[in-house]
Amino acid sequence: MAESNSKRAFLFYALLILICCSVLQSVWSHEDQHPLSKVAVHKATISLLALARIKASPSLLGLQGQTAEWVTVEYSSPIPSTDDWIGVFSPANFSDSTCQSENPRVFPPLLCSAPIKFQYASYSNPHYKETGKGVLKLQLINQRSDFSFALFSGGLSNPKVVAVSNTISFANPNAPVYPRLALGKLWNEMTVTWTSGYGIDEAEPLVQWGPKGGDYILSPAGTLTFTRNSMCGAPARTVGWRDPGYIHTSFLKELWPNRIYEYKIGHKLNNGTYIWGPKYQFRAAPFPGQNSLQRVAIFGDMGKDEVDGSNEYNNFQHGSINTTNQLIKDLENFDLVFHIGDICYANGYISQWDQFTAQVEPIASTVPYMIASGNHERDWPGTGSFYGNMDSGGECGVLAQTMFYVPASNRAKFWYSIDYGMFRFCIADTEQDWREGTEQYKFIEHCLASVDRQKQPWLIFLAHRVLGYSSCISYAEEGSFAEPMGRESLQKLWQRHKVDIAIYGHVHNYERTCPIYQYKKSRDGKVYDSFEISRDYRDILACTTDSCPSLTMAS
Repeated sequence: MAESNSKRAFLFYALLILICCSVLQSVWSHEDQHPLSKVAVHKATISLLALARIKASPSLLGLQGQTAEWVTVEYSSPIPSTDDWIGVFSPANFSDSTCQSENPRVFPPLLCSAPIKFQYASYSNPHYKETGKGVLKLQLINQRSDFSFALFSGGLSNPKVVAVSNTISFANPNAPVYPRLALGKLWNEMTVTWTSGYGIDEAEPLVQWGPKGGDYILSPAGTLTFTRNSMCGAPARTVGWRDPGYIHTSFLKELWPNRIYEYKIGHKLNNGTYIWGPKYQFRAAPFPGQNSLQRVAIFGDMGKDEVDGSNEYNNFQHGSINTTNQLIKDLENFDLVFHIGDICYANGYISQWDQFTAQVEPIASTVPYMIASGNHERDWPGTGSFYGNMDSGGECGVLAQTMFYVPASNRAKFWYSIDYGMFRFCIADTEQDWREGTEQYKFIEHCLASVDRQKQPWLIFLAHRVLGYSSCISYAEEGSFAEPMGRESLQKLWQRHKVDIAIYGHVHNYERTCPIYQYKKSRDGKVYDSFEISRDYRDILACTTDSCPSLTMAS
């Protein structure tokens, strides 16, 4: 270990797990039901009522280049009920004419895709049942297609379409949107990933960039996409499917450390014209070993929420908006973000990834937004995931690997390292086998062993599931106090290479432990007989907190 006086003070945002549970309420994400899964799409019927109406306005959005706008939805029904609800569909044509049957002997349903969001007709209209009239304000983001709204009766479990609205759209639905920065494989490289509706046969993806106040250059971008058949199962392959558009990534190389750079994402169309997004800026990374203030925000399991109150997710996903807003407020106070798994809980409803990238765009467009793989991104039986559950909703890692860039040697092997100033981060993928003798174990061992602790005294291990120690009640009831086999395989590596901090997600608690080795408390390189896991509830990050406490470490 490098001398302690080489460790200048740094700020470590202790966001960790953003959705809390106490000992009285254990919240395990893979048991949760995605709100869109409550809509019984295959039971939908068409029961149009002559006197039912629904109208959305304005009909054209994004005239000034906006990527998100509010729409007003007015509706009425001659037989109103408290079970009536409004579904938002994109593409606007959600009829059975667009459905694909699973095989020639099975007819497709009348409704072949889940809505991208929904809200009850009485949400902001407490007298809807008496009057049969209501108005909703809903926010739409640019998602490469048009939109329509449908008024349903029969609740979510027996939906009947009683009225369909006009179509509305964005002025340029193909526009480049939602840039996401990520560190590259070299310390002086930044990547920019974004989404658009332009395929490579229609336009060339580009980034215009350069040092602030200096000359700009153009850098090309690679393009990825995927199809319905890339998904591993339902709902991602069925009612949750939505065309993802095209995902572009450009590599901005040979950056000067700590310098401010400006950039714009865009496309050169075949007719020679350019389509550009707004101007953004970022600060290049410090060089490895740079002895300066470096600030990192680390959290997991944030998910997404809707600012208009739609798609309520077990009444706790509102914490996602609170946390996002707090990060935006504090944007000048950190340099790098790690979101260590369970990114947006799309669970096979592809539209939710667009909505998540729109939600974090003010953060991810300004500082590197690095992710790790969690059970809700990767797990699906028979696809190579270490756990055989169905938590990804059929995504089996494809969305996470495509929507965000990480400097892994292979996109399907979601483990990688980051050198950032005085930090070496080793990011593991708990959803793939980490046990001794595996390819990932060898990566972890090399990542921990190869760091120069004179230059980078802080060695940090990050992963989604708890591979160390946790006193969360769910683990305690199992008697494991962590993922089974995690410590047995990895703790000798942590001890041998003197890992400073390990941070995990998954259990939806904020907790801290003393240094521990083989169930015993460790301090100053020595192991003591007493075992202690401490939980300081004063530091718990509740779902409704307006600010997050920080942990300042200095030596």
